[in-house]
Amino acid sequence: MGRLRAGVIGLGVGEKHAEALDVISECELVAVCDRNRQKRESVAARFPGVRAVEVDRDILDDQSIDLVCIASYDNDHFCQTMRAIQQGKHVFVEKPFVLHEHEAHAVRDQLAKHRGVQLSSNLILRRSPRFLDLRQRIERGEFGRLYHLEGDYNYGRIQKITEGWRGKLDFYSAVHGGGVHVADLLMWLAGDRIVEVSAVGNAVATEGSGFRNFDNVTAVVRFAGGAIGKLGVNFGCMFPHFHPVSIYGTQATFINGLDSAWLYTSRDPQAAPTRLETAYPGTHKGELIASFVQAILGQGKSDVVEEDVFASLSVCFAIERSVHSGSPVKVEYV
Repeated sequence: MGRLRAGVIGLGVGEKHAEALDVISECELVAVCDRNRQKRESVAARFPGVRAVEVDRDILDDQSIDLVCIASYDNDHFCQTMRAIQQGKHVFVEKPFVLHEHEAHAVRDQLAKHRGVQLSSNLILRRSPRFLDLRQRIERGEFGRLYHLEGDYNYGRIQKITEGWRGKLDFYSAVHGGGVHVADLLMWLAGDRIVEVSAVGNAVATEGSGFRNFDNVTAVVRFAGGAIGKLGVNFGCMFPHFHPVSIYGTQATFINGLDSAWLYTSRDPQAAPTRLETAYPGTHKGELIASFVQAILGQGKSDVVEEDVFASLSVCFAIERSVHSGSPVKVEYV
C-alpha cells in the first residue's frame, strides 16, 4: 500500500488524532468532521489542504479514504464504526467503542465479514512511560508472581456528566467510559484476563443532577491465573484526574503517585523504596495511532489489537451487570 488517506470525525480529542496523523509519513490527513462549524474550520485551518465537513457520511462514504478516526460522542461510535467497516475502512475509535453489549457483537460480526479491515481503540494508558516501565519490570521477573492488582479511574471532572453531553445521553456508563482504561491496563500488566467480577456502586456525588447511572463503582476482580484485585471508577471525586495503580508481587510492590511512583522490594520499614520518576501520563493522546498505521501497512503490530478492544469492554459489560444486579458475574468475552 501507498500512503493511507485518513479522516477524523469529532474534533474534541479528535483534534489530537489529527495532530498524530499529520506527522505520520505513511499517512495523509485529508478530511476532518465536526457538527460545530467554528470547530471544524479552526482545526482544518491548522492543516493546509484538509477538507472540513459537517456530515460524517462525507468521510465514511468517501471511497478514497482508507482510515477513519472516530472521536464523536459515545452514542455515535457504533453506527459510525459499523458504516466505516462496511465501507472497508480501518477504524481507530475512541473508547468506549460502543455503549452496549449487543453492539459489540454486531461490530464483531461485521469485522468477520471484512477480514482485511483492522480495528483499534484509544486505550492510551499503555503508552504512559511509567506504565511501560512497570510492564517491562514485570516481564523481567522483578515482581515474582503477581497476586494482587488495583487500579482506579479518578476522573475529577464531575461537570462532564452533570452538565456535559454525557449526562444527556439515554445511557452513559462511567465504567465503560473510564473503567475500560483500567480494565485494559490491569490485564495488559498482568498478561492475564479477568474472569469474574463483583461490583457495588453509588451516585452520591451526582445526586439530584439528573445523571441516571452510578458515578462511583468498585469491583473486586479475579484473574484466570489466580490473582485478584480491585477496579474502581470515581467520576465525582474531589481530586485531580489521576490513575492510582498498585501492583503486588511476591518480590516487589509498585505504588503510583502524583509526582512519582514507588517500588518496594523489602518488608523492612527501615528500607527505603526506590523512587521511579518516569513520566506520567507523559503521552500524546494520539500516540497509539502510529502503531495502528504500521499494522495496517503490514510493518508491525498495533499496540492495541482488536482482541484487546473487545476484551477490555467485555470486562466493563460484566461490571455494569454486576453493579446493577448485586451479584458476582463471570466475564463473557465478546
